[in-house]
Amino acid sequence: MRRGAGIVALIWGINILVLAALLGAVVFYINQQPAQAAFPAPVATQPAQAIFTSEPTLRPLPTVPQLAATPVDRAPATSTPLALTSGRRATIIGLSVSGRPLEVYTFGQGEKKRMIVAGIHGGYEWNTIALADELITHLDGHPDIIPSDVTIYILRNLNPDGEARGHTREGRANGRNVDLNRNFPINWQVDWPRDGCWKDPITGGDSPGSEPETQALMRFIETHPIDALISYHSAALGVFPGGTPWDDDSKRLAQALSDVSNYPYPPVDTGCLYTGTLADFGVAMGAASVDMELSNHRDTDFEINLRVLGVFLNWQR
Repeated sequence: MRRGAGIVALIWGINILVLAALLGAVVFYINQQPAQAAFPAPVATQPAQAIFTSEPTLRPLPTVPQLAATPVDRAPATSTPLALTSGRRATIIGLSVSGRPLEVYTFGQGEKKRMIVAGIHGGYEWNTIALADELITHLDGHPDIIPSDVTIYILRNLNPDGEARGHTREGRANGRNVDLNRNFPINWQVDWPRDGCWKDPITGGDSPGSEPETQALMRFIETHPIDALISYHSAALGVFPGGTPWDDDSKRLAQALSDVSNYPYPPVDTGCLYTGTLADFGVAMGAASVDMELSNHRDTDFEINLRVLGVFLNWQR
């Protein structure tokens, strides 16, 4: 009996211990609930973690414009693109001393590359820029006049800083008082005898090809196989072949253009020594090249130069 009573007491003791453990677990659980509310389980933090993904770093801020894939085709704020029917835009091949764009319009897709450059003397020869704009607009509206084997490039204004300075003799030089048509590296001189030449204090630059406008055009010609080039000027002296002595192909081109324009060839000889000219550089790069002077500083001679354009597009070396 005494042994049975001991067993019963042991069983009750175990039951009491189990009950106490259960009560302790309940109390512990109740005490833990506020702590869990103050510190949410990790799963509750998932929405906040989304801000650390890489996605936001790929979005530009609203005030920061995205760069274009080909920024050279987007004119800077100082550019005023021509309103062409086709929507055609210029290629920007460089910037002037003051950051103005140098704009080239391209027409045709042929293997023969022709180029017209205007505005090398800026505002003093502003009518060459106006003529270039008229020719660009005409070609845009009449692409059928371009032979299938020809591409023509028109650089409408090589000296926008001079043009912005005004349509006077003060507009002849670029932003560093350099005559761009004396800055090319063929027969270059920093200065030259002024007999029969422009006498204002203007230079050929610090060194051959020192100016950003010259450099941009040189790069373009070096990377495009130009086979014939017209550099427009004003006024009245005629058509000057490039080369020293004059290049044979350039003389033939000068004669062909003179025949339809009545601009004098041979040109008027004032006794001026021409150094560092675009036409001489063009010849050195393999292009038949001419400097061609309009009849005055006011008119574009558009009808005359439509005939010139037709001959130029179809001229054969």
